[in-house]
Amino acid sequence: MRAMILAAGLGTRLRPLTNDRPKALVEIEGRTLLEITLSRLRAFGIRDVIINVHHFADMILDYLATNANFDMHVEVSREKSLLETGGGLRKAAHFFTEDGGKLGDPFILHNVDVISTIDLRRMVHFHMEHQALATLAVQSRESSRYLLFDEQLRLCGRRPGIDNNTELVRPSPRAQALAFSGIHVISPRFLEMMTEEGAFSIITSYLHLAAHAENILAFRADEFYWCDIGRPDKVEQAAQDVKRKIFR
Repeated sequence: MRAMILAAGLGTRLRPLTNDRPKALVEIEGRTLLEITLSRLRAFGIRDVIINVHHFADMILDYLATNANFDMHVEVSREKSLLETGGGLRKAAHFFTEDGGKLGDPFILHNVDVISTIDLRRMVHFHMEHQALATLAVQSRESSRYLLFDEQLRLCGRRPGIDNNTELVRPSPRAQALAFSGIHVISPRFLEMMTEEGAFSIITSYLHLAAHAENILAFRADEFYWCDIGRPDKVEQAAQDVKRKIFR
């Protein structure tokens, strides 16, 4: 399998920690978010990774070179302007279809500012067993925005916040609101089905395809540790979790 790490963002919520470095190089107990993510993927057996970069891009390249790419084959996708999650993946699509990439093999898309113990093997098995186009790790927790899934765990809409209007792209009388965890398993045929151009959220593509009855599924990850390192206080929280051995 191959993977992509989304690391191009400005990390504005992490300021002042990102005033002089990219969010990928913010540290948790002496380890950068990038190292933590690469180590998780390597432990799963992945050796081929592409990382999109923009903010302090050269620092990430120097860091990778200094650490010999953490004994992995790592490519970098530079973005002159931020392309968001969907545009970033679209720019890097060649990585999953050329130079040995097999069109039938799913790949993992992982936010660099997310740390978790989510079982990637179980998630990939779920994805393949259900022949999904994409599988999204989700949890039942408070969030500023939610994705909506029907009783068969198929994506059917979204709701940006608790009190905001619900957007349904396919009918579901009992849609459940779940929080997305920033980890995807994607079938490469999805890359040919994205119609959006430029900078766009991958969620836009998912909703468009779900409206056309494509199989975008939820993988329930409620039992696993998960933390979004989006603010400085979350860095401290994650550090305490490491010390308590909740996450390593």
